[in-house]
Amino acid sequence: MAILATLASVPIPLLMPLLVDEILLNKPGITLTTLNQLLPEPWHSPTLYIVSILAISLILRLISTGFAILQSRCFVLISKDIIFHLRCRLIQALQNVSMKEYETLGSGRVISHLVTDLETLDAFIGSTVSKLLISILSITGIAIILLWIHWQLGLFILLLNPIVIYFTRLAGKRIKALKTNENTAISLFQQSLTDTLEAIHQIRASNRDQHYFNELKKTADTVKITATTFAWKNDAANRLSFIIFLFGFDIFRALSMLMVLYSGLSIGQMLAVFGYLWLMMGPIQEILGIQYAYFSAKAALLRLNNLSSLRQEPIIVERSNPFSNNHTSSLTIENLHFHYSASQPILKGVNLHIPAGHKVALVGASGGGKSTLVQILIGLYPTIQGQIYYDGVAMNQIGLNTIRENVVTVLQNPILFNDTIRANLTLGRDFHDAELWEALEISQLT
Repeated sequence: MAILATLASVPIPLLMPLLVDEILLNKPGITLTTLNQLLPEPWHSPTLYIVSILAISLILRLISTGFAILQSRCFVLISKDIIFHLRCRLIQALQNVSMKEYETLGSGRVISHLVTDLETLDAFIGSTVSKLLISILSITGIAIILLWIHWQLGLFILLLNPIVIYFTRLAGKRIKALKTNENTAISLFQQSLTDTLEAIHQIRASNRDQHYFNELKKTADTVKITATTFAWKNDAANRLSFIIFLFGFDIFRALSMLMVLYSGLSIGQMLAVFGYLWLMMGPIQEILGIQYAYFSAKAALLRLNNLSSLRQEPIIVERSNPFSNNHTSSLTIENLHFHYSASQPILKGVNLHIPAGHKVALVGASGGGKSTLVQILIGLYPTIQGQIYYDGVAMNQIGLNTIRENVVTVLQNPILFNDTIRANLTLGRDFHDAELWEALEISQLT
């Protein structure tokens, strides 16, 4: 599609200027010869020649636009499919990620990666790469025609353009660092905002909302500063690259006029060169702008790779199921050790045995490790040392899915999904209404 769009668009600036030589300057050439073969003899007049070329130009523009739209659609479909599979892979990785890794990263950053960074990649693949392909093909077509019109002039134009790209890339390297700073600031703001909103009840009950919301304003101010710096310097870099191109454009136009005086370049060909110089401006600007999109996409991809490489939960193959056909099970803990950081142990040599059917309350000071112990029992955190047994079967012989399916846990800070009561009760499972009403009665919610 891109090749067909280019083949239709590139000849357009050449058609009208050729008529300047062949009609206005009365120097018949290939254009009039071709039209005379295609048109009836009564139509061989300057007016109809001009109208015919105008019609051809308009038709070529419509054809080029149509193929460009189809090509853009193809890239959008490819982009959306790639992003969908990337998002699914990241969601799958998050499903099995170690809780310690997840808590270190924070939900705000995870959301930023799954939304903002994937949108950046989506824009790069669906729009930027598509434009790059069209731009490269357009410049190639323009180069061929310029070399055909006047090879010395065309060669000079083509050799000078890389200099423009080189000086623009120097500015682009600085813009890359500024964009990275902006993305980091936005990610930190999202994390801070998420943490504050999730703990809003505790913050307000402690009368600390003024402090935490002032901290949010500080992170928002950092976002403002980094975004402002990136925005105006990025605009300055774009303007600088554009003015460098305009310098080259004026030089090429002046050189074209000199070629009319001292070489075999005709006035019509000179006007065609002017048209192609202007036509070349768009693709070159697209290529220059692509470097900034590339830097953003590269940084986003690096963050997504870091997210996908987070340590996963251990995969435990189920070799035995102590819960099968049992209404209740015994629990044994032997020499259990655990810490979040090596310098601050939480559980040190815990030993405990709870016979099947017994009810036991663990009482202790806040931060003593009670909630941590419960989360270790269902495998949310791996033990550092020691072993846990259910009905005498070691935890590493059972499998985490089986344990969590049979060991019912109400965490310290339960979360309600923004959904129906049924959805919060079933968590995606199928239950009869009678079972749901029984659960509500037990929890005194009827």
